[in-house]
Amino acid sequence: MRIGHDMLTRRRTDDGFTLVELLVAVAILAVITVPLANVVIGAFRNTTDTSDRLELSHDAQISSSYFARDVAEVGLRDWAAVSASSVPFKQSVQLGAAYNEGGYTCGSSTAVVRFLSDVWDASKTDASTNVVAYYLKPVGVVSELHRVKCIGPATTGTDIVVAHNVKPGSVAVTCSSACEAADVPDQISMAFQVTRASVGDYPITLTGQRRQQ
Repeated sequence: MRIGHDMLTRRRTDDGFTLVELLVAVAILAVITVPLANVVIGAFRNTTDTSDRLELSHDAQISSSYFARDVAEVGLRDWAAVSASSVPFKQSVQLGAAYNEGGYTCGSSTAVVRFLSDVWDASKTDASTNVVAYYLKPVGVVSELHRVKCIGPATTGTDIVVAHNVKPGSVAVTCSSACEAADVPDQISMAFQVTRASVGDYPITLTGQRRQQ
């Protein structure tokens, strides 16, 4: 009789989960899985946001570095008006300029702003003109901000992208005095917004101080 009881007990213990136990396990798993999934999704979203912010910040640093250096070199001297005391400047900043504005050709696109400066040829003891142009190139619903520099008489220069995802219509150039005057402004700024869906609009302001006096 004892042997039969032991066999029945062993059979019962080997039967597995009951339906109630299975339902309880599923309920517990659901309670754990839902918040865990939210944590994972949130982590991916934060990673994307952080990556996009870093990209926009990187563009701000790169464009700021180039712009400050370009403004520092602005200054086109009027060598036809040499006086005993100094050589005056000519207009050295061009806004909304065609690629060949004022007879100085660089690239093939209309620029937001162009900077002119003297470049000396020591073998000829005369000066030609460097041109740096910042222009926008549409890419889908946004634009890229390009910088092209033509050294001396060259009309084709080095063209690089200094900012991506520029919001159309957001670019504005300001100067400490009249931008396009012969009296070259001491300080020049360019402000614009870059945008990504994950982080929204990100304002960037580039500022440079002219070195030549």
